[in-house]
Amino acid sequence: MGLLLRPDYVFQSVSDITPEFLRGEGIAALILDLDNTLTTHNNPIPREDISLWLDCMRAEGIRMLILSNNHYDRVKPFSESLGLDFVCDGGKPLGSGYKRCLKLLDMDKGNVASVGDQIYTDVLGSGLFGIRSIFTFPIAWETGFWFRVKRFLEKPFLPKKSRIIAKEASK
Repeated sequence: MGLLLRPDYVFQSVSDITPEFLRGEGIAALILDLDNTLTTHNNPIPREDISLWLDCMRAEGIRMLILSNNHYDRVKPFSESLGLDFVCDGGKPLGSGYKRCLKLLDMDKGNVASVGDQIYTDVLGSGLFGIRSIFTFPIAWETGFWFRVKRFLEKPFLPKKSRIIAKEASK
């Protein structure tokens, strides 16, 4: 189980992932988590740098969509504002959401990676489904009780800051 909780790659933020890095790793598509990866939890507005990052990825031919455990009413308007397809009620870490994403992307597992900020949903889900995981540190640490419990349980598995792939090194 320990290896399933260790991400393949670690970045400080989703916007630090470059097309050059992805091409070098043979990754042609990204399955993106929503909350605390593209924006803060339940925020309807993407983080400031996300639109530019998405434009850069699209210009380089990287395919992307959102996979979220959140519901349709949350995910649909956010995804539409970014021009991304989505799968909501994804059931991460179980595989059904990932399977739906691969079908929408029409791609092989070997060319896809999942990006997210949570060990027990995003990283574990990627590992169980057999695709690579890219961990990004949360935009903000949630303050709700269950979030604090979950983050406490993740602590032993959180990647060390020394594992971060620097923006400059990935170019």
